[in-house]
Formats: sequence, C-alpha cells, structure tokens
Amino acid sequence: MITGRRAEPVEAAAARLRDRTGGTVDALVGDIADPDAAQGAVTEVERRFGALDVVVLNAGGPPPGRILEVEDDQWRSAVELLLLGPLRLARLALPGMAARGFGRVVLVTSALVRQPQPDLAISVVLRAAATSAMKLLSREFADRGVTVNCVAPGATATERREQVLGNRARITGRSLAELDAEDVAGIPAGRAGRPGEIGAAVAFLASEAAGYVNGTVLTVDGGRTETI
Repeated sequence: MITGRRAEPVEAAAARLRDRTGGTVDALVGDIADPDAAQGAVTEVERRFGALDVVVLNAGGPPPGRILEVEDDQWRSAVELLLLGPLRLARLALPGMAARGFGRVVLVTSALVRQPQPDLAISVVLRAAATSAMKLLSREFADRGVTVNCVAPGATATERREQVLGNRARITGRSLAELDAEDVAGIPAGRAGRPGEIGAAVAFLASEAAGYVNGTVLTVDGGRTETI
C-alpha cells in the first residue's frame, strides 16, 4: 500500500511498482498530518492484506527558511506533518506488530539532523525531534521482534532537491547550475544520490536480515556528513 496526499502521483507510483515487480500494490490517498487519515490507512491495510508488517514513514519536506524567519503557523503545520504524523502511524501499527512477533518501522528523515543547514530550519529541528521519538519507540517492543530505525538521506536527485536549489537561486541571484555544482562539490562521492539508493537502505532495514538493527540512523549521503 502506497499513500500520499494527491491522487494522481500516488496512483501513478503504484502503477509503476506493479509494472516493475508484478506484485499487488494499492494506492490510498491521505494526509499523514490528518489523525483520521492515519487511522484510516492502518485500517485499510489490515482489511486489504490481513496485517501490517512494515511501515515506511516518508513525509514531504516543509517550506525552506532560516530559523528566525519561520512563522508560528508554519511551525505548527510542520509539527503535524513531520513529528505527530509519523508518531501517530507508528503508534497505531506497533501493537499489532508486537502481538504477531514481527514488525519494521522505518522513518525517512534527513542527514540534516546530523549536519544542519541554515536555510532548512523547520526540517532540521522537527526531523531531529522525530528521530528522537523513533529512538524511544525502538526500545518499547524490541523483545517482540519489532525494530524501529531511521534512514537519513543526503542530497538526492528528486523534485525536493530541485525546489531547494531553486529557492536558493531566487534568494541569491545565482544560477541553478552553479548552485548544483557547488552542492555536488561538497559530496565526497562526487554526485547526488539516486532515489533507488535510498530505497535500498529502507528495504534492508525492513527485512528479516535487519532483525538485530534497532534504534539506529543509517545515513545515506555519499560521505558528506562530517560527524561519526
């Protein structure tokens, strides 16, 4: 089951997954920031598939901005999206996983939680809070076959990266190509990541092979983060 706020891209993604894997992939429209949508998603997955074994929490990025530029209402809406939304879904899913003796929760966060970027203040602050919440959850059901982990992507070739670079270009008056080259120059791997590389990290943490990996943050950023 793949979910998202807009019907067209969610259904298109589900169709691509069906074509590539030959598996059963359903699309469900819903907003992770909406408590009713979170409950509805869990209920629908259990109705359709019988059980919910793996939850991948991948909320979209909030508006850019430096920390003193962000308005209160932007903080409030982002808390619902980046902190409370994932926490609600995990809270709904974990008891059933524990009862069945197997479960995986994976939060897609950001390498920014370890190496903050000034013009993405909301993402830095609230993804760090969500990472801490997942760390606490990882201890609750660990003795019942359930793990809770995070994947922290760095620069990845997605629409979100284009939006962030575009915003910087508007503010600074520099070209998008120049900003892109500057960004890539700071990555030891010499390039931005591919979405599939992030997906591979998520797939590992969601697998049976990762049963002894719990409460960790797996950074996937081409070596950019300078801390251990």
